[in-house]
Amino acid sequence: MSILVTGAAGFAGSHVLDLLGSGGAEIVAWHRPGRPVPPAPSGVTWRAVDLVDAGAVGRAIAEIKPRTVYHCAGAAHVGRSWENTTSTFEINVRGTHNLLDSLRRAKLRTRVLIPSSAMVYRSSNEVMTEDDPLVPHSPYALSKLAQEMTGLRARADGLHVSIARSFNHVGPRQDPFFAASGFARRIADIEAGRWEPEIAVGNLDARRDIHDVRDTVRAYRLILEQGVDGRAYNVCSGRAISIRALLDKMLAQARVPIRIRVDPGRYRPNDVPLLLGDPTRLTTELGWLPEIDLDQTLNDLLAYWRSKPAA
Repeated sequence: MSILVTGAAGFAGSHVLDLLGSGGAEIVAWHRPGRPVPPAPSGVTWRAVDLVDAGAVGRAIAEIKPRTVYHCAGAAHVGRSWENTTSTFEINVRGTHNLLDSLRRAKLRTRVLIPSSAMVYRSSNEVMTEDDPLVPHSPYALSKLAQEMTGLRARADGLHVSIARSFNHVGPRQDPFFAASGFARRIADIEAGRWEPEIAVGNLDARRDIHDVRDTVRAYRLILEQGVDGRAYNVCSGRAISIRALLDKMLAQARVPIRIRVDPGRYRPNDVPLLLGDPTRLTTELGWLPEIDLDQTLNDLLAYWRSKPAA
């Protein structure tokens, strides 16, 4: 009986491998066929499995019979979901159904963690709790709510399903299409002389609850191992910072002067002014607290991109 991590070659999934691998667990790591896999701790077995291929998922589940599943695979970008609605729903909803249905067919009583998103909540100028109304405002957010509902339905088949509603998490290995990682990559490119000393930006006034991905995956483990069946948990810091202030922190660490240019084309449809979560349920029930300071996170993110060769 092993631990399965789907989307293990991705951002959060790769950090889940780091966390679990340090404990010597037997881990099966799924990645999308054709995608290169990063280095992973010992004890990790890689398998290429297409989650939207129900037959392939069923055969792989029947073989490994996982006792726990971290379901980290999925389309994760809000902005891209407006142009890629079909593929966003295909991987986030259909892929989740294929996974859970395969567990049902194998007659397994598996514990499953579904990392959802704070974007499922209705826009609000107040701090959000798990009891706030669920009113998604983008194709991505709608797919994540549908993913949650698919997971909760699977509890009737004997699965233990818990939900992690993650707010913004950043850190090394994040796709540069996300703001913090994109800023860090551009700063590294400018320092290396690969780019003009200018960063084009979108809406800098939006405020986000941001924490380190390594704290995020610690929360995932607690929620999977100790969380209440069918319960959702906000994974957040309880503090919001503007994108402008985040960029200022990163520019303060830049080794050369850099100018900023606002590009209206980078604004998202229905951009949410404030996304701030209440972590009380996670902290009081499961004892989680963020451990990594945001300045350290940004230091590590910049160091990651400075270490990367030119694209």
